[in-house]
Order: sequence, then C-alpha cells, then structure tokens
Amino acid sequence: MITRLSKISMLMAIALFASLVAFGNITDFNTNFAFVYHVFSMDTIFPDASIKYRSIETPWMHTAGYVAIIAAETLTALLCWIGGFILLKNIKASASVFNKKKNVAILGLTLGFLVWQVGFMSVGGEWFGMWMSKQWNGVPDAFRFFVTIILVLLYLTRRDEELDCQQGK
Repeated sequence: MITRLSKISMLMAIALFASLVAFGNITDFNTNFAFVYHVFSMDTIFPDASIKYRSIETPWMHTAGYVAIIAAETLTALLCWIGGFILLKNIKASASVFNKKKNVAILGLTLGFLVWQVGFMSVGGEWFGMWMSKQWNGVPDAFRFFVTIILVLLYLTRRDEELDCQQGK
C-alpha cells in the first residue's frame, strides 16, 4: 500500500507543479509572454549566430505559441490530477486493475515530459538558440522539470504487486 500511496503522491506533486506553472502563466501573462517573445524573436542570442533566420517576428505567432504552451501545461496538470484521483479510487484494487488504471496518469506525465523536453529543450533551446541568451535561457529549468517528470513516470509505470491483505497474509 505504501508504494501505491508513494506513486500517487508523486504524481499529484507533478499535477500541482504543472497547475502552478499554468496558473502563473495565465495570471502573469505579460511577464511570461515576454519570455516567449524573446525566445521566438531570437533577439538576445549571440550577435554573430548564423541561425537567426529561424526567428519568428510575427506577433500573433508569439501569442499562439504562448497560448499553446499554457494549454499543454494545463492539460498536463488536468491529466495528472485525474490520473491521481483514479489511482486513489483504486488504491485497494487488485494489482491487475491498479496497473490498468495508470493510463491517464501515464498520459499526463508523458505530455508533461514532451512540453518541457520537446517544447523548451528541443524547440526553444536548440531551434531558437535559447541556450545562447543570458537573460531568456530556460534550458536549465526545463531540464530539471522534465527529468523530475520522467523519474516519476518511470516509478509509476513499475508494475504493482498484489497487496499483502489480498494474498491472505
């Protein structure tokens, strides 16, 4: 039982994290929008970088990109919360049932991994050269986030065994 509670708690910790990130981006839209603007515009990367042709200067695309990020963070939070409550509801179920009920949680954690690894590390960090910016470099934070998420995902997906009380012990 303690392992199941541990998995659910860690999943809900990720749900809380994604909720706070999404909430912050929604309630402090302009501050965090500046981050997306500068990353897309590539106006703070090395002056002689030859990748500046990749920049996006179109304001509506900055807004669309930021809204897509917020939507993905929000969906990550919702899926993790829902997955956590599904698992909590089935905490005393057989191992077979409990393992089958992990799908929503796995989906939420996978989406969270993709948001921070693909969205921030790959697209922001590599495509837009965010790593070159002293002021708008989100690569270290994104790395911390997606590594934490992947570790929880790996832990959660470990097959659960039958509870001792179900084995007649």
